[in-house]
Amino acid sequence: MDNLYKDLLTKAKEMSKNAYSPYSNFPVGACVLYESGKIYTGCNVENASYGLSICAERNAMSNAISKGEKTKIKAIAIYSPKQKMCMPCGACRQWLCEFSKDDSVKIILEEKKEEPKVLTLKDIFPFGFRFDE
Repeated sequence: MDNLYKDLLTKAKEMSKNAYSPYSNFPVGACVLYESGKIYTGCNVENASYGLSICAERNAMSNAISKGEKTKIKAIAIYSPKQKMCMPCGACRQWLCEFSKDDSVKIILEEKKEEPKVLTLKDIFPFGFRFDE
């Protein structure tokens, strides 16, 4: 499993190079693994009207949805060259809650030694908003 997490983190790192972040100068890349086994990537894309920006995580999830992905998220790797342990923002945590349907989805971040640190959605977002099914 550790090799899978490293692979996802490597793909997130590659995606961070495509980020458009002229305002914050904080590039981020994300790589999402779905239960289907498919992997989708994204990077942050900023806008002068900051509220119109999109985070790497939501970009990757939107990429999956636009390609017809219907299964749940198993794991997401998030990387920024500017900060180790680059956590998802609140909006991205809510999106993960919406599209994972499971608090055990793995959140993969890079520690100082460039090794994956694996958390769960429950660790970082214990009371996410969901409609009862």
